[in-house]
Amino acid sequence: MTDISRLLNPRIIAVIGGKECDRVVEQCDKLGFDGEIWCVHPKRENMRGRVCFKSVNDLPHAPDAAYVAVNRILTIDVVAQLAKMGAGGAVCYAAGFAEADLENEGSGDLQKQLIEAADDMPVIGPNCYGYVNALERVALWPDQHGVQPIDRGVAILTQSSNVAINMTMQKRALPIACVMTVGNQAQTGMSQLGLSLLEDERVTALGLHIEGLDDVKSFEALAFRARKLGKPIVALKVGKSSQAQAAAMTHTASLAGSDVAHSALFERLGVARVSFIEVFLETLKLLHVGGPMNGSDILSLSCSGGEASLMADATESTKLNYRPFSNTESNALKQELGNIVTVANPLDYNTFIWGDWPAMTRMFEVALEPNFDLATLVMDFPRDDLCDPEDWKSATDSFVAAVKQTGVCAAVVSSLPETMPEDVAQDLMSKGIAPLCGLNTAVKATEAAVFIGEAWAEKQAAPLLKVKGVADFESITLNEYDSKNELSKAGLVTPKRLLVFDRREFDLSTCELQFPVAVKALGIAHKSEFGAVKLNLNSNEDILQAIESMTDLSDKFLIEEMAPKPLAELIVGVTREPVVGLMLTIGAGGILTELLADTATLLLPVDEADIRSALADLKIGKLLEGYRDTDAADIDALIANVLCITNYATANADTLEELDVNPLFATQFGSVAVDALIVKRKQHD
Repeated sequence: MTDISRLLNPRIIAVIGGKECDRVVEQCDKLGFDGEIWCVHPKRENMRGRVCFKSVNDLPHAPDAAYVAVNRILTIDVVAQLAKMGAGGAVCYAAGFAEADLENEGSGDLQKQLIEAADDMPVIGPNCYGYVNALERVALWPDQHGVQPIDRGVAILTQSSNVAINMTMQKRALPIACVMTVGNQAQTGMSQLGLSLLEDERVTALGLHIEGLDDVKSFEALAFRARKLGKPIVALKVGKSSQAQAAAMTHTASLAGSDVAHSALFERLGVARVSFIEVFLETLKLLHVGGPMNGSDILSLSCSGGEASLMADATESTKLNYRPFSNTESNALKQELGNIVTVANPLDYNTFIWGDWPAMTRMFEVALEPNFDLATLVMDFPRDDLCDPEDWKSATDSFVAAVKQTGVCAAVVSSLPETMPEDVAQDLMSKGIAPLCGLNTAVKATEAAVFIGEAWAEKQAAPLLKVKGVADFESITLNEYDSKNELSKAGLVTPKRLLVFDRREFDLSTCELQFPVAVKALGIAHKSEFGAVKLNLNSNEDILQAIESMTDLSDKFLIEEMAPKPLAELIVGVTREPVVGLMLTIGAGGILTELLADTATLLLPVDEADIRSALADLKIGKLLEGYRDTDAADIDALIANVLCITNYATANADTLEELDVNPLFATQFGSVAVDALIVKRKQHD
């Protein structure tokens, strides 16, 4: 991996360009950078009190970092000069490279030239603002920002300069150690930059605003390293789309997609995915204070029944658990609150002791003593321009004292984001308590912290399956008969079957098939939609009539024994996705595939435990276990069949395009694949 430490922690900076560089110098001065700044401009005599060099070649020696803000053509020459003299790295501001190739043909070639010019010198961008490093008081950044000097905090990487600015302007007391934009990631990607930032002991967590991953293997390495260092990652991945893949051959492909793939990747690697900027920031804040949570037992304290109800409702569809107090704990709380107060979790401690701050502190200590995974105090501060907030501050002081005494992980939660004043939030952060702005946002942030804790408690996932692409290929679709034959060789249980080309050659008495049977016209992807399947046939005459009725659909017919009536039907499929390789989809199958959209997505490779867990999390999981006195399915047989499918996919990873088994029957005494389809890649001669 390229060393980018000089670029990120420079002592000598060179700025090459005009007005943007003027702003970079301004931002470095405002942040308190105490190193040297060399300015390069062919016409200007000085820049903010610093004498300008006429060219890069006039510099005394190689700088640690350079900010290159000239046009895209000249950028390539400047980068080449910096690389030749041994500079530590460069931020390239100019746009008009690969991101503009559709509108301006040849821009992609310019990006290739830039990479060649840089050689082994690290480059951030092009088409980016750069970074602000609050730890080193350096801002290679051509605009205003809200970052302030700190000694410890979170790092944020984003592909949007404007989003980066917006995040730095937050007034939520999130300590931002470094914010960086990555632009086109032409040479140095987000994952490598993230790795470098995590190695700094002053960085506590990493936030990634992602439009597209630079490289999945690099991202995997980043996640593995983050886990080893104990520094969690939060991802705000944009680009969700509900568009189905209309041209996909299989049901599985229509359920899968890039966004599903990214979610599966994040889940596999223990990276918490969030959907909104405010949740992104609050999650980073909670992780900065307490790290990943060890469990999901939550305590909520408030002086209002309404607030207690809101907290309870906010977690209704989550895995967060308001663990009830034991009888001993309840009695201890009643000693502090009196018999009128109902002791429950969430706890409305009422206002009987409001203003008696020693009593409030004792009550908080008793409530926190059971050692919940997170203890929260709901507190909305009044407007200080119209009201006196002193009592509210005293209440939080009592909570802070109790937290210090008990040592629990704690947060103060405002039900509205604007009722958490910045000075209060900063004071709470300085005392090791997370100020979470907005009740629902706080719940989502807590969920994310719990997810990471649970993921890290499990065995680390194996590296993703390596999948080689076939550069020049055509797609070959195997019919159901051939697909089942291939999967049967891998161990998949399928019904006995017979292939018939001509209805006159058929004679059931000469084969081993037993009635009832099904007849299917081959070469039809979704048979039931086209009348290409006839079920429960009990005589040769029925079979011949079925074939006769479908002769306009196909000249090949599959006759096979009917499978036992299932307790549940599942879809199991594997699809190829450009970013992550092969994805396994498991879910409700048959006619319920699109109706329920009840699926789980895993990335290969998987093991028995992965499949068992995925099945348990499905809506139909309870049906498989036996629901309301119904028989339970043979889960072991079902899992064995799924493993056969994944084993086949793994063995054929380089040529497999799509694989779809739908439905896969789950019965009380076994499992059988009723339909299957395989699409392969064949390289052109």
